[in-house]
Amino acid sequence: MNDQKSRWGIAHIYSSYNNTIIHITDITGCETLGRASGGMVVKAHRMESSPTAAMNAAKIAAEQAREKGINALHIKVRAPGGHNGPSSTGPGANAAVRALSRAGFRIGVIEDVTTFPTDTCRKSYGKRGRRV
Repeated sequence: MNDQKSRWGIAHIYSSYNNTIIHITDITGCETLGRASGGMVVKAHRMESSPTAAMNAAKIAAEQAREKGINALHIKVRAPGGHNGPSSTGPGANAAVRALSRAGFRIGVIEDVTTFPTDTCRKSYGKRGRRV
């Protein structure tokens, strides 16, 4: 692909229905190289989770990481998860991944790291569930 050596980083994308956060670290995950969120690029609160905001946030984070010499990324996508949050990612996740690949990064592994309970607290809404 390219003859220069790949310098790998990890893009942690947290995508809920309220916001999208892109955090790029080095390969160990210890050192932050760039970060941005949907709330940093739009004015209205309701737009924070939109694909457009996620795309712009990914561009900002990508620029910051590129300045530090990263040119290839592994991507970890995360939804809220846990024992009461949704296990599906918000609308900004796909847009953020696409924006990172368009920014010229070499993409390695894309994995889902959403937390899920192995044994858990009692679910909310009581014994008979939520009556809709």
